[in-house]
Amino acid sequence: MPIATNRTHATCSSHPSLSRRESSDARRLGFAGLAAVGVSFGFARYGYGLFLPDIRNDFDLPMSAVGLIGSATYAGYLGALVLVGVLAARVGPRALITVGGLSATLGMTLVASANAWPVLAAGLILAGTSPGWIWAPYSDAAERMVPPGRRERVLALIPSGTAFGVAAAGLLALALHGPSWTYAWLIFAAGALAATVYNLWVLPPGPATCRPRHLPRLSLGWFARGPAVPLYLTAWSYGVVGSVYWLFAVEAVTTAAPSGDHDRIAALFWTVMGTAGTAGIFAGAVFAKLGLRRAHLAIFGLLAVASALLGLAPSALPAVGLSAVLYGPSFMAVSALLAVWSYQVFPERPTIGFSASVSFLGIGTIAGPATAGALADHHSVGSALVAAAALSVATWLASPPRRTKRETPDPERAT
Repeated sequence: MPIATNRTHATCSSHPSLSRRESSDARRLGFAGLAAVGVSFGFARYGYGLFLPDIRNDFDLPMSAVGLIGSATYAGYLGALVLVGVLAARVGPRALITVGGLSATLGMTLVASANAWPVLAAGLILAGTSPGWIWAPYSDAAERMVPPGRRERVLALIPSGTAFGVAAAGLLALALHGPSWTYAWLIFAAGALAATVYNLWVLPPGPATCRPRHLPRLSLGWFARGPAVPLYLTAWSYGVVGSVYWLFAVEAVTTAAPSGDHDRIAALFWTVMGTAGTAGIFAGAVFAKLGLRRAHLAIFGLLAVASALLGLAPSALPAVGLSAVLYGPSFMAVSALLAVWSYQVFPERPTIGFSASVSFLGIGTIAGPATAGALADHHSVGSALVAAAALSVATWLASPPRRTKRETPDPERAT
């Protein structure tokens, strides 16, 4: 059965062997996913935290308002996820990813041109919906374009695009900070448009033309199956911990910095974190070696250490550097873990199942910034980061179950 390409109507891959044409499709899909995730997460979502000191200076925002805007961006993300779950089977991944790319492009353009905080908030919220449109549909795209033997590796690779986006954003912030920060957002918008055009070329149009013969009916019971509960709890915790760190890390570092060159320090921190995060491209190999359970325990342990270091010692350069080096790859690895774990729990409807999983992540990202913003106003940014570290440790209780068989789901169930 032929594999879907950008020039043909999609069919479903059913044979685990990898031909030259199939290998090309897998590489193109991986690169397209890296690019789209890089601009939607690395720029559209996390750029707010990177440029937060400049944004606060220009718009005179208190920390409570910063947290509320952050939560609003994640609410938009959650809304996009819900729509993806409804529309995925009807329109296919290319249409959804295109909407996400255009949302990032327009939203970041609004941020760059904003002259009042309502326009700024509108742009940030619109850009913040982008990851919700983009991430989950790659589960269906991988099912259509990649043979079963390679799907989980591709799904583990795509989230690491965030790290490349973060590193690129940090380098831009080194050159464009202070009054010039808006130019960085215009470059972000141009990058989002380029990634959208490339995905339009790579991804097949429309929904898949073949489906499993016996698709289960969608019901509360289908979503609430037993193996999904620890997945949902992990996704929620990841949303809380990640949103707090991304939003307040730069604020913690710059507030405690002894010198006046806060913008350069923040940009260097961000670049180190993103560069270290590119190690996430090896997440698939790590999962194959350790299994999801041991990988889960290791990753959330590293997240706890990274958050605690920044919360307790934001003025100590070794602690700040180690926090960035640990946080980057561990955060990217959780994204990959959720994609692979969700595919195992919901192999018959990958995008819908993944949308449900990431919805819990979205709920966490809404709760995290608003709660942490209030905590930071009454205590300190450091206390919010320490609380995130404690939650990371508690997430060990929701690790994946031990498996006696190989981690990869049966290809026949997934096609």
